[in-house]
Amino acid sequence: MRFERALRWILVSIAVAGLAAGLAARTAGQPALADLAWAAGTAPVIAGLAISMTRDILAGRLGVDAIALLSMGAAIALGEPLAGVVVALMYSGGNVLEDIAIARAEHDLRSLVDRAPREAHRRVGERIEQVPIEAVVVGDQLVVRAGEVVPVDGVVDSQAATIDESALTGEPIPVTKARGAAVLSGSLNAGETFQLAVTSPAGESTYAGIVRMVTAAQTAKAPFIRLADRYALIFLPVTLAVALVAWLISGELIRSLAVLVAATPCPLILAAPVAFIAGVAQAARRGILVKGGGPLEVVARAHTVLFDKTGTLTVGGARLLSVQVAPGESAQEVLALGASLEQASHHVLAKAIVAAAVERGLKLRAPEQVREAMGAGLHGTIDGQQVAAGSREMILGSRPLSPWELRAIRRASWRSALVVFVAVEGRPIGALLLADELRSDTPRAIRLMRDAGIARMVMITGDRAAAAQMIGAALDLDVVLADRAPADKVEAVRTEQRLHPTIMVGDGINDAPALAAADVGVALGARGASASSEAADVVILADRLDRVGEAIIIAQRARRIAVESIMVGMGLSFAAMGAATVGWLGPVPAAIVQEVIDVAVILNALRALSPAHDWGRRRITSEHGLELHHDHEALRQDLDRLRGIADALDETPPEVGAALIEEANRLVQDRIVAHERDDEGHVYPQLAAVLRERHGLSAMSRAHREILHFARLLARVAEDLPSEQIDRYLVRDAQRVIEAIETLVRMHTAQEEDIYEAVGTA
Repeated sequence: MRFERALRWILVSIAVAGLAAGLAARTAGQPALADLAWAAGTAPVIAGLAISMTRDILAGRLGVDAIALLSMGAAIALGEPLAGVVVALMYSGGNVLEDIAIARAEHDLRSLVDRAPREAHRRVGERIEQVPIEAVVVGDQLVVRAGEVVPVDGVVDSQAATIDESALTGEPIPVTKARGAAVLSGSLNAGETFQLAVTSPAGESTYAGIVRMVTAAQTAKAPFIRLADRYALIFLPVTLAVALVAWLISGELIRSLAVLVAATPCPLILAAPVAFIAGVAQAARRGILVKGGGPLEVVARAHTVLFDKTGTLTVGGARLLSVQVAPGESAQEVLALGASLEQASHHVLAKAIVAAAVERGLKLRAPEQVREAMGAGLHGTIDGQQVAAGSREMILGSRPLSPWELRAIRRASWRSALVVFVAVEGRPIGALLLADELRSDTPRAIRLMRDAGIARMVMITGDRAAAAQMIGAALDLDVVLADRAPADKVEAVRTEQRLHPTIMVGDGINDAPALAAADVGVALGARGASASSEAADVVILADRLDRVGEAIIIAQRARRIAVESIMVGMGLSFAAMGAATVGWLGPVPAAIVQEVIDVAVILNALRALSPAHDWGRRRITSEHGLELHHDHEALRQDLDRLRGIADALDETPPEVGAALIEEANRLVQDRIVAHERDDEGHVYPQLAAVLRERHGLSAMSRAHREILHFARLLARVAEDLPSEQIDRYLVRDAQRVIEAIETLVRMHTAQEEDIYEAVGTA
């Protein structure tokens, strides 16, 4: 590939030098020397094109380049070298233009094997030696340190190990492996140092198999057929027929040459590459790296999109979903104690818990005398109290579960979440539910792709069926395929490919084979997944899934402009061919006319550089959008508290229930009602000025009215509390109103975020 690009530069340089030398010789009154210079500038381009065409014909392809070869060859043979060198310059210049654009679009991505360790720590007696990974054999005892990538397949030879397999299986939550459990190469040690008994050498490990699958998939890809070559099936025979007619009418081969020169397919050769590379440049401005115009053209024709789940449709790691509390306990205190203790752990879940507490502005305290049980949890002292955080078995033991504990476990099961119980002085006070969650931009991304004409969307993941089905249902995907290994993903991609052009979107090492096998692989590369980025044809540099939808829209617009440019160029070329047929244009004037056509076609194709904006349409500033987003972040903390109050009302005495209802009412009136009224009076008028259709805002205002209606109901309940007999029915009514408000506001804010994203400048 590098040699071919260098050769194209050499050919265009020769054509430029030949044209310039010939013009200089003609100016100096040396016409014979000028003809020689022009012929010398044309001949290498003819030779290079002949070799390229021979290779294409042997591969069963005949493209638009044949007309360029005929016109240059005929020009030299018929004594019109100036026409020949002009065609040579147009043709070779078009190829170089495409190479320049592709080179600018490509980045040096890290290779697939960069992530794999080069060495392993092998235990020999009481000594640990560092050896090349190729020297590891079955039966060796390896030491895998915290944070290291597992170098080869093996089984745990320690008491336990905490393994992050998300790069291979898509399972976002690290798993605890007991002694004798299998561990795959390419997974990450998310816990303490452990010992691994080797079961496969490096060349036969899981990671090496993935590398081989990527290579095989890339090799098996069907060759890309240029858009121009499809139109050549019409243009080539018509051109030859017109040239024959011109010869029959005039009896002069020069007139046929003029037809061939006028028909030189530079609009076909240049229009599509320029439009698609302009699309590549436009995509790059949005953080979308497309590796050339070819992949962008395939994206424009896509019918089916397959998604990985973990890290693609979802955030790709543990996130705090909710805090379940024992009767009389505070959710904030449960989270603060749990996070304070988890500061002493390097576990992935510990980091998620600490991050959630910091995000909520909780003050963490320093733990003391911390003891960590591998894969189970921690014990420690905080402010003189014995605090523990960990698994159900560690905190609750085998005793019968209380109602709130059963509820926490049940809710975790429904949401495919992991439960971390928190206890003080041996008494459980709450539970933290953690799980993967949808990206905030995923619904918008799916909608963009539907709007762009993607007819079929499939999620394929190595994660469990329950978690996958939940995500698939939330996004209304067409098919959900769970518990799939990397090889299964490749097979699923190939099955879809047999029916329609297919895009595969992923981010992990386990996605690399499927990305390589798809018609176009799209990698979310913001997190540095070198394997997927290397295998993919498109890399999303920003950590946003909705950029995939934007890439499809940009590609479709570039293709429309390319087809438009080709049709206009062909139409003008046919007109020039007609003029040449009746003798109005000789070979050199025909070449000049064709050059004018080329310039017009290129200028039109360059429209793909600019986004398809509606001129004069106003947008909100990124600062304003960020301010609105921060308001929603603050509101979510209030909604979390409302959810906690609703949960606490399940089992509280009347006096405590009354206090909770009054707290919920104050929160709703002071925070939520105030926020919704500000939206209606201040934010929505600004949005109305930038939205093309205002009907959506009418629906959003309807949601405001519904939220305010429930707020009035809650206020009425709170007002009547002193005079009412507080019983379980009153508490249940208040609980239902609180839950309705919390649910409505969450859905409403999500819809507003979509609007902010659509009208923002970023």
